Amino acid sequence: FFKKIGFKCHRRCEVLWRLSNRMTRYRSGLASAPIAGFMVMYNKHTLGLEDLGTLEEQNWLNDQIINMYGELIMEATQHKVHFFNSFFHKQLVAKGYDGVKRWTKKVDLFSKWLLLIPIHLEIHWSLVTVTMATKTISYYDSQGIVFRHTTDNIMKYLQSEAREKEQTAFQKGWKITIIKVNLNPDCNSRVYCRRLSVKQPLLFSQEDMPRIRKRIYKELCDCRLND
Repeated sequence: FFKKIGFKCHRRCEVLWRLSNRMTRYRSGLASAPIAGFMVMYNKHTLGLEDLGTLEEQNWLNDQIINMYGELIMEATQHKVHFFNSFFHKQLVAKGYDGVKRWTKKVDLFSKWLLLIPIHLEIHWSLVTVTMATKTISYYDSQGIVFRHTTDNIMKYLQSEAREKEQTAFQKGWKITIIKVNLNPDCNSRVYCRRLSVKQPLLFSQEDMPRIRKRIYKELCDCRLND
């Protein structure tokens, strides 16, 4: 049925949702026999049906979903928000500032109003945000797990970046806040990214998550965020 399907972004979503019932039948066999040829393409991102399937029920979201959604956020905010690739923090920990400074060689982080940094903690996702106007690093986690070294790593990174880019105002004076939220430990970090990027309050509950996951699915298929 899905043989060699090649959807264009502007038509893809409508067709996919019409196929939702049929997709359910394929779900159980997805891991053992992914459907060849199905993909969503946007810039350098490619999502297959297996990737999109992580948005169903309470599955763990993968890096492909997270990174493409982050790029959609940057586009929607006209790049006033910068989203870091989900592999950024791991690379920072492994190789230090010198290992990641090329990632922002052509990006002026200090001209952004907000930075979004997804943190993969092996067992779940957390989120670090950086508000440039107040020099505040905020750590969002749903399980009450606080890895202080994570925020310390980000602060040291920002200080190193400020020295590299000769931004003396950002070389000191950083504040760190820890924010615990009681929601799904995986998908909610994507919701935080979306709401924080457009300055919306974090007013949603666990009961909202199935609807929110469907909305994220639709936005990924549309290759744009809905208003």
